[in-house]
Amino acid sequence: MTHTVPDGYLVKGVSTYYNKDGKAAGQWVKSSIDSERQLEIMREAIETLCADIKPIEPVEFVGDYIEDLMTVYPIGDPHIGMRAWHEECGEDWDLNNAEDKFNRVFHRLVNSSPSTKEAVIINLGDLFHADNMAGVTERSGHHLDLDGRYPKMISVGVRVIRQIIHHALTNHETVRIINAIGNHDDTGAMWLSIALEHIYEKEPRVIIDASPPPVHYVRFGIVWIGAHHGDPCKAEKLPLVMATDRAKDWGETEYRYWATGHIHHDTLKEYPGVKVESFRTIAAKDAYATWNGYRSGQDSKAIVYHKDFGEVERHTVNLRMV
Repeated sequence: MTHTVPDGYLVKGVSTYYNKDGKAAGQWVKSSIDSERQLEIMREAIETLCADIKPIEPVEFVGDYIEDLMTVYPIGDPHIGMRAWHEECGEDWDLNNAEDKFNRVFHRLVNSSPSTKEAVIINLGDLFHADNMAGVTERSGHHLDLDGRYPKMISVGVRVIRQIIHHALTNHETVRIINAIGNHDDTGAMWLSIALEHIYEKEPRVIIDASPPPVHYVRFGIVWIGAHHGDPCKAEKLPLVMATDRAKDWGETEYRYWATGHIHHDTLKEYPGVKVESFRTIAAKDAYATWNGYRSGQDSKAIVYHKDFGEVERHTVNLRMV
């Protein structure tokens, strides 16, 4: 082979043909995308773009907290940037509406939760409604109803997640943030985590999980929690995924849970050794959901776990409450 493939691609095969004298007269190089290398290139680019972000100063925690409990805030599919028209979808929804509602829901949700030492905010994916200027999903090419331009959506989305973190810091000593990769924001979830790392690099109370895998795990005593968007790996596969990925943690824990999003409605199924739960979104239905008959309620939850006894309480804020 005389010419290699560009960075980000793999060689699948080489075909060479020869002339009557037995000398190479031509060659075809077959290639495919090197997904791991392209992800590495993408992360390098994101790191460069985020390098100049100015970190915020740390905030001192004032008050008492409960060490034996951990509060988890699963955020189901916010879809920041989605636009809905009440005449078609039943209610209006845009960037201003989304920012206001998320801010008020999580302010109330945090205030209703106990002051646990640890808190985990799990963005279950699709925080951003679109991942590109074209306004189509990368995987399926589905055209999206958008409010405003892509940069405006980014600005509002970052403010929303920062508001949620700010509320959590008023009630917990440490706050961990997980951004699962959704099918609407494959790259958006990655650059959001890296941007938050830069924003909070001086704040020791905020821990950003910026790892790129599609699944994330949190250990608290004998409690073991997995986080995944819910697409493309389906719920029935997740128990074995957890046991295979972290066999040691599986063996050392007794209460195991998966938190997922994607389907926008509440489900809970108990498999041998683990519960798999999906969570609602507070975002309105868009035209696609309306025309396809999806009619789930809108709320957000806080789940409290005891390090020795698993889930011990949960709090729910219905969108209509705010």
